[in-house]
Amino acid sequence: MSEALHLARSWEPAPLPWLLVVLTAVAYVVAARGVTRRVPQHPWPAHRTACFLAGLGAAALAVVGPPGAWDDVFFFAHMTQHLLLTMLAAPLLVLGDPVLLTMRASPGPVRRGRLVPILRSDAVRVLTHPVVGWCCFVGVMALSHVPRVYDVFLAHPVLHDYVEHPLYLAAGLVFFQPLLSPTIGGRLVPHWVRLVSLFTVMVPMAMTGFFIFAAPHLSYPFYAHVARPFGPGPLADQHLGGILMWSTSMVLSAAWLVVAGNGWLAAEDRRTRRADTGHAALARGMSP
Repeated sequence: MSEALHLARSWEPAPLPWLLVVLTAVAYVVAARGVTRRVPQHPWPAHRTACFLAGLGAAALAVVGPPGAWDDVFFFAHMTQHLLLTMLAAPLLVLGDPVLLTMRASPGPVRRGRLVPILRSDAVRVLTHPVVGWCCFVGVMALSHVPRVYDVFLAHPVLHDYVEHPLYLAAGLVFFQPLLSPTIGGRLVPHWVRLVSLFTVMVPMAMTGFFIFAAPHLSYPFYAHVARPFGPGPLADQHLGGILMWSTSMVLSAAWLVVAGNGWLAAEDRRTRRADTGHAALARGMSP
């Protein structure tokens, strides 16, 4: 119990991540209140604000919380960090829809002259294609867990903190954006494509975790040479990290599948109501 408390109470004294999180949260809340105050009949949804702030919290927990404090000591802490950034923080930030908020909060000339051309650009359309997002996400997750690549990031703190972490978060945002909140680029992704993408990503994620768990030897030599004040040995630690990635990625993927499925049902319900309204109006117009 004392070891678990010691692990949970460990936070990184890193001012830059905290500053970025606080400034981003303040900017979002100020923009949301401005939109609500300017158009009270169409206020910014509170659930989107809650999702965005929860996503920032998950990112902060991953980088400066216990996973970030122990990621260079315990492999399972590093896996927890990866899952928080890619499978929790990223989709929650997407559900907060900061792009739509920026559009609604910006003055008309800025929105029409700058934001709309960017969102309709070829680069954004490519990045928001679900196949591109799927390949980016799976590629980053698979390649970054190749032992040599993984150890390089761990051996160089600057690469680890300022390249790997943003890369994971960016890959998650690119993957989830067209599947959960397709504002960017105006691309309308069919709901069945969203479900297929979210379902199939389970396979490479689970397989990566399974191979890490099933490895009979230490795949990441870096963890064999660090001082462990408590906890499992290097190989048991690796197996625990593999189990976490294998199981947790499937659970979280299933949760986002439910979210996407509910979105499909809601869209079908809106379409049915519009059709019923149109039919009723037509019937009234034809009545003598």
